[in-house]
Amino acid sequence: MNKLSESLFTDSWDLIDKENASNLTGPILIVGGSGFIGAKLFFSLRKYRNDVYLCSSKIHQSWRLLGLNSEINLKHKINLDVRNFTDVKKVFSQYKPRTIFNLMTYGGKEFQNDILKIHEVNYMGTLNLILAASEYGCDAFVHTGSSSEYGFNCKAPLEEAVLEPNSNYSVAKIGASYLLNYYGVRYSFPCVNLRLYSIYGPWEDRDRFISKIIQSGVNKTYPLLGAEDISRDYVYIDDCTSALVSAALTACKHNLGQSINICTEIKSTIRDVALTAKDLFQINNDPTFGTFHKRKWDLEDWYGNNSKAKEILKWKPKIDLKQGLQLTAEWEKCFIENKKIYSTSYDYKTISIIIACYKDNQAIPVMYEKIKNVFVQTNYKYQIIFVNDNSPYDDEVEIKKICAMDSNVVGICHSRNFGSQSAFLSGLNLCDGDAAVLMDGDLQDPPEVILDFITKWEEGHEIVYGVRIKRKATFFMQIMYKIFYRIFKKLADINIPLDAGDFSLIDRKCITYLINFKEKDFFLRGLRAWIGFKQVGVPYVRPERMFGVSTNNIFKNIWWAKKAIFSFSSKPLEYIQYIGILISLVSFGLLLFNFVLYLVIGKQATEGITTIILFMFGIGGAQLFLVSILGDYIGKVLEEVKSRPHFIRSKIIVGDQDFDKVDDYQKLQRKY
Repeated sequence: MNKLSESLFTDSWDLIDKENASNLTGPILIVGGSGFIGAKLFFSLRKYRNDVYLCSSKIHQSWRLLGLNSEINLKHKINLDVRNFTDVKKVFSQYKPRTIFNLMTYGGKEFQNDILKIHEVNYMGTLNLILAASEYGCDAFVHTGSSSEYGFNCKAPLEEAVLEPNSNYSVAKIGASYLLNYYGVRYSFPCVNLRLYSIYGPWEDRDRFISKIIQSGVNKTYPLLGAEDISRDYVYIDDCTSALVSAALTACKHNLGQSINICTEIKSTIRDVALTAKDLFQINNDPTFGTFHKRKWDLEDWYGNNSKAKEILKWKPKIDLKQGLQLTAEWEKCFIENKKIYSTSYDYKTISIIIACYKDNQAIPVMYEKIKNVFVQTNYKYQIIFVNDNSPYDDEVEIKKICAMDSNVVGICHSRNFGSQSAFLSGLNLCDGDAAVLMDGDLQDPPEVILDFITKWEEGHEIVYGVRIKRKATFFMQIMYKIFYRIFKKLADINIPLDAGDFSLIDRKCITYLINFKEKDFFLRGLRAWIGFKQVGVPYVRPERMFGVSTNNIFKNIWWAKKAIFSFSSKPLEYIQYIGILISLVSFGLLLFNFVLYLVIGKQATEGITTIILFMFGIGGAQLFLVSILGDYIGKVLEEVKSRPHFIRSKIIVGDQDFDKVDDYQKLQRKY
């Protein structure tokens, strides 16, 4: 742990809790370890053993884990989406956990309203974990259910009470509890379902009720409060983690597949919490109720019965509400002092990765895994945008598979092939990141170099570009690329870096300028240099394509060279003038030369059609070449005058949904 913040990781475990932690069979896997309860369990267990591993689909994005040192970050954090059974098996095969705590959940928060995802994560994710644990063997599987399983029947119900679901989340959690009961009873699978009531305390999400009470209380105020008679059964986080550990040692051995309530049996209304906060924080004014909107699951009599937990787990809560609020307030003050290190989710930076794809269906899954592995080593969230530029291969199919697994991935499909420059611009227009990395989809831009880009960005550079010090290509093509960049640099009206392609990191303020350029013939690496700001290059070796063959050829490279030069240089027009003057001088010189010959030798010296023909061909060829240069410039003017869009999107893919309009996609994003 970081020495500066050790007090943030304290807990109230007693000697029995600590002994129980030491007696767990390892290795220990905490699924959903980036969340509130998972992270707190990890922090406590790590004090007593080194074989504890975290996994989550957003493990690298958790603000709770920013205080962990680099050794723990690399060795104990596993990126895993429980909906992907293949990935689940890989984790179990590699780490061979004997004790599993499944805290992965989705749907318990108001904005988590994707119905399919609710059932996939809570039910199918649990099934995937059970199947993998059954195949590789385990000694304890502790699953965190929810008091929401009781639904409307929420007044101190026993575990055998009728379940009356009142939401999709409730239904999914009920399904998981039946699943565990089936495998526990039928196959003697060592599992238990703990129905958690309202857990609160240090490291809870900053927008939750108790957390807001504490944040406001230390400032002698109240947050917005709901109706005063809405109730909960509040359990302090350390009591909850104590129950989890106890369940692994008891119920998973003797009460297989059973559900057990983890609660205090105390009904605490919003009024009770507010008045406790008033006394604890010495708030002068009285609370005002009903200022926060009522949610569909808010109920007046929501509290539990923990008789079964006392009997089987030998567990009962040790921390009452006032003590819990006091402990959380002490943690909150420490958290505020260390906020620079432990930044919260709402000021957590995101880097968008924009990948232009064309005939890259084989490379896309590999690219995705490599990028995920890179971001596990950082403290940044990622957003990956795959832009399918109307590939004739299965690029869209592969992108859809990844989008369905990872909510941080967005797919864009173009109506036709507009080219890589338009693909990058399409992604830049849609990205949310504080910076964006642009990459080709063929894996010739190594994702590992992104770490070097980020380092330079953190040092204050707004644009970081890759410099190809060596490329795996034929000797002829290597020479041609070298010649192009040097000619381009010589001709360009701005300072163009040598051997720098599109692979780069661009800061948000630079992105804002780039996407607002009106020109239609968009040439990114030129515009990137044109806008200025603080720029630096990072050297790297550009490998060959991992799959397929390059879509570039000598003619396409000539087209690229013309695009670059005519977009950022007017020197060819100047050279036309110089050539015209030179030809005029040469012609005048030849005229004088012929006149002198006529005077000295006579008429026969200037006769003959060969000289005239060669001269006409030479002049004609030069004229055609010069006119073609003028034609290229006129063509660019024509392209700008037509003012056609850079690209047309046929769809945007998010999760398992397709959107035809950007507005619909952005409305979905605002929900989250």
